This record gives sequence, C-alpha cells and structure tokens, in this order.
Amino acid sequence: MSAETSAVAGQFTRRRLQFRAWRGTRPFWAGLFIIIGGVPIMYFPYAHLTIGQLTIRMSTTAGAGSLIIGVLLVVLGISLWFQKHIRTFAGVAAILLALVSLPVSNFGGFVVGFLFGMIGGAMAIAWVPGTPPEPQAEQTPGSLGGAPESAVTDLTKADDAPARPDADGGPEEPNDMSETSPANGANGRHSVG
Repeated sequence: MSAETSAVAGQFTRRRLQFRAWRGTRPFWAGLFIIIGGVPIMYFPYAHLTIGQLTIRMSTTAGAGSLIIGVLLVVLGISLWFQKHIRTFAGVAAILLALVSLPVSNFGGFVVGFLFGMIGGAMAIAWVPGTPPEPQAEQTPGSLGGAPESAVTDLTKADDAPARPDADGGPEEPNDMSETSPANGANGRHSVG
C-alpha cells in the first residue's frame, strides 16, 4: 500500500454498509417515492417554460394550494425516514394529499406526482419492521444423519397423571403444578412446595 492510497475505499464501503443498515430499518423507499411525488406537484404550477421568445406559464389559480400539498408531501417523506413509527399516518396522509392534488395542481403534477405520492403512501402503509434473525443452532455430529428432531420423542417426560374426562366428554389435561396456569385451580394455593 503506497502513501497515495488511503483508506478511502474501506471508508466508502463502511459508510455504504452503514447507510444500507439504516435504510433497512425504516420505510426508506416509501419516503423517497413520496418526496419525488411532492416535487412536481409544487414545481409545475410555478414553472415558466421559455421556447425562444415564447414564455409558457402553467400557474393555476390554486398555486398556493399546490405549493402547500407539495411541501407537505416532502415533509411526510422526510419524516418517514426519521420517525418510522408514524408510517401509517404518513401513508394515509400522502395518499389523501396525492388525491387532492389531482384537481388542485395540474392533474397532480401532470399525473407524475400523483402516481409517486399514491405508490409511496401505499408502501408506507404496507411497511412493517422486520424481526431480527434468530441465531442458528449448532448441529452436533450425532444429529446430522438421524431423524428430524420433531420425529424423536422425549422418553424422559412421562405422563403419569391419568386423563380425566371433562364436561365435554374429552380427556382433561393433567393437573399442572407449575404455578403458571390459574385455569386448573392449582396455581400455588393448594400445591405442595
């Protein structure tokens, strides 16, 4: 390694992996779609297209409404990134704002902002935090070629208590003395020990 090559490549990889881990714990893509949907909704009513000497203005009478809808969509998208617990509210609000943008803001930013807002809102509602992966159990050499664990019966647990029929005629569960189930009437009050 020469003096010119620094740890930039390693730092870039580390930052990329940190961003990937951060992105995986929140509705990142839903927020991005909502932000992308808000930009054309608030931009097109104030846009001036100049072709040579001809200026085309697309401003509407509800330009302020378009600006408010677009800014709210951008704020909802950013808040989804940093406050993932509001995902349902932000998703529903983004869908409602995208629907309102159809009549207010040049058909929802020429339908582009409307579609991005609707898809982002639906993604925000559908997003659910993942569960951490469970640690894998190490296999012992004896269990590699044998029967599956579910097929092996545990012979140390014998059911010594006789089954008594209950009111429905089916067998009743044995009396559990573990002090955990108040349903069987032996939750520690009459048990020995």
